[in-house]
Amino acid sequence: MINIPKGTKDVLPQDSYKWQYVEGVARETAKLFNIKEIRTPVFEHTELFQRGVGDTSDIVTKEMYTFKDKGDRSITLKPEGTAGAVRSFIENGMYNGVLPAKMYYIIPAFRYERPQAGRLREFHQFGVEIFGAKGAQTDAEAILVADALLKKLGLKVQLYINSIGCKTCRANYNSALKAFFAPHLDSLCYDCKTRYEKNPLRLLDCKEEACKKINAGAPKMLDYLCEECSEHFESLKSYLDGAGVEYTIDPRIVRGLDYYTRSVFEFVSTSIGAQGTVCAGGRYDGLIEELGGNPTPAVGFAAGIERLLIVMEQTGVEIPAPETPKVYLAGMDSACRRKAFELACALRANGILAEIDHMDRSVKAQFKYADKIGARFVAVIGGNELAEGKANIKRMATGESESVAFENIVEYFKNE
Repeated sequence: MINIPKGTKDVLPQDSYKWQYVEGVARETAKLFNIKEIRTPVFEHTELFQRGVGDTSDIVTKEMYTFKDKGDRSITLKPEGTAGAVRSFIENGMYNGVLPAKMYYIIPAFRYERPQAGRLREFHQFGVEIFGAKGAQTDAEAILVADALLKKLGLKVQLYINSIGCKTCRANYNSALKAFFAPHLDSLCYDCKTRYEKNPLRLLDCKEEACKKINAGAPKMLDYLCEECSEHFESLKSYLDGAGVEYTIDPRIVRGLDYYTRSVFEFVSTSIGAQGTVCAGGRYDGLIEELGGNPTPAVGFAAGIERLLIVMEQTGVEIPAPETPKVYLAGMDSACRRKAFELACALRANGILAEIDHMDRSVKAQFKYADKIGARFVAVIGGNELAEGKANIKRMATGESESVAFENIVEYFKNE
């Protein structure tokens, strides 16, 4: 027996409608904001993520699925969606087109993590990226897209925002962090000792309890923002206030990816405990240039679809049930089943959901099956019906039945 790999999950046919619903709402929400879909490969050259995501992030140092292909090239399954979208933006010369370039994606992503509720090794994201606009209104719009999505899905979440500044003001902040953490180095975890040298800001994102306790007293980035970054953050708050979006400022949000600058945000639900973030993102003005493109501002976010579904289930959000067959065509013998097959083809060609027997069941067993799949009607074709050119149609909810000529069946069900 070959079992499913650890950290992955099958989506069975009886559950796939839930995924389709969330993805459909995501697409509808993107459409409202004039955001178009982009599709990029499921794997990229490893260097893209090393340069883009950052070599001090846990994703690059611990979690990527990386392998050599037959040409001895290092290839990585995408651990997130932004880097691939940026690579495509640069490679296809989109900065020479209409800006801002607004795009979304629905992707599988891969990280070698310890599987837990809402966190798998293969997971799925709905992400939005906006390239080319530097104003805080674009940050606000990205947040509004996420807010609209979560509201359409019936979720109640809390928005947290912060600013982590730019290269100019972050240099001073990093110095302050190193000064603060220096007396505590012996108490930090192994990873944080590395972060202390390479990227002190990442110290604030550590999940180890001992490090989190030390972090509680660390200086706040908001106290070190340069004038331009401070104005940008104040402008973002003004736009959110104007849109009526409630938020809480959380100076501990730094995000787990190295490319972020200025605005960062998270939408958090308490329904799945410690892994309560269902959507997160921020601005990353330096990433496109870092990956070889022209200097281009950018902002975006991603929401984990598995986590969205978990929160929806735990908070009692009802997902509309999938459409069931309008009619099941039951044939008594091979000739009757052939006629049922022909009628089903005609009904389907006219957009009517119809089902037939594939298992050579008795008529009684076919009725039971029709009831299980939620068919509203059963059209029975026996020897007499075949000879008369009519089907005996039974309404399952009431038991009422009537005869309808084969040539009138499509029109009959169009009106039901």
